Amino acid sequence: MEKEKVVLAYSGGLDTSVIMTWLKEHYDYDVIAVCCNAGQDEDFDAIKKKAYDTGAFKAYIVDIREEFITDYIWPTLKAGAIYEGDYLLGTSMARPLMAKKLVEVAEAEGAYYIAHGCTGKGNDQVRFEASIKALNPAIKILAPWRIWDLTSREDCIAYAKAHNIAIAQTEDDIYSRDQNIWHISHEGGNLENPWNQHKDDILKMSVTPENAPDEPTYVDIGFENGIPVALNGKALGPLDLLTALNKLAGDNGVGTVDIIENRLVGMKSRGVYETPGGTVLYKAHSALEKLVLDRDTLAYKNIVAQKYSQLVYDGLWFTPLREAIEAFVDSTQNLLTGTVKVKLYKGSAIPVASKSKYSLYSEEFATFSKDEVYNQKDSEGFINLFALPLKIRAIHKQNLEGGTDTHETLERKILKGGEFIR
Repeated sequence: MEKEKVVLAYSGGLDTSVIMTWLKEHYDYDVIAVCCNAGQDEDFDAIKKKAYDTGAFKAYIVDIREEFITDYIWPTLKAGAIYEGDYLLGTSMARPLMAKKLVEVAEAEGAYYIAHGCTGKGNDQVRFEASIKALNPAIKILAPWRIWDLTSREDCIAYAKAHNIAIAQTEDDIYSRDQNIWHISHEGGNLENPWNQHKDDILKMSVTPENAPDEPTYVDIGFENGIPVALNGKALGPLDLLTALNKLAGDNGVGTVDIIENRLVGMKSRGVYETPGGTVLYKAHSALEKLVLDRDTLAYKNIVAQKYSQLVYDGLWFTPLREAIEAFVDSTQNLLTGTVKVKLYKGSAIPVASKSKYSLYSEEFATFSKDEVYNQKDSEGFINLFALPLKIRAIHKQNLEGGTDTHETLERKILKGGEFIR
């Protein structure tokens, strides 16, 4: 009789390696391991072999890098979405796509279960499961961290040693990490005490500002309709562009943040995030928007960006609201084509120049030199109308304080603090 099948979101790391063996011990299921290549620095042949060595019935390596960039990273970049002003959503954006691939494999294999290694304290359990329910509500979830008797990463290390499971983590290097083409996150270990300064050797994609070059590096980012398409004048595909920019920015110490964030499940957590290329792209994209978009559109876009970031962080990618916001964002990006020059220097990424054929900046109007297009006398009437509510409020205030002066006299008193000016 054919066994039930469970699809496991598999990375080959500590948690999922332990889960593979644990599932075989506690369930009579065939385990199908699915590892998504999202751009992490891993040996995927070795991961696949390890899956089979630890009991997988089948093992898939799914390359999602290009789809991740074009369908998840670029829309979030165009929205300008940054969670709580710091986090560029590297893990948050990847989880819905990974869940989509898990569902696709489950449907192809006839599996009714999907298992993951997310803890009951984290955001990822919500992101995976909300996405799975949105895509195929018939699939059931197995979340070992919510049901087994292992209570810590130390317990998982001990379990791995007892079952001869090869792992990279040790008691000294116990960080929980997630890496993809956009970023790498570091959590746990000595970071759990917010008074501990993070150690410099934690960094994987970048150097510290102190170890960055003493001379700045300049990069030109070319955009078409809000999407990065060129680096230093050379047209590049999304994967090549982001890979190259990660190297340039990482070598200059750009993109590392150490933050306390509010998790969806209610607690605060601390993480160190390295997003070198992404940080440069956000800075450049924002600079180009300031050149091209009008004030009201930009202001409203900044409002919806906050909501977009929360939806992505909370795992609500496959929702009507996110899709509706994306439609609005796309309408603002139709003319967002141009180039931004960014200075990379010892941890900073500073836009220093920008150009676009759709620029709303007019040197002729903005100049401090003589011009033929702007009548400075026009501003007097504008200011009178713009400030009229303030003027009426001040006159009303004087009346409430018991004055009996005429309107004209009140104006004169207000101007001179009670003394006539003529």
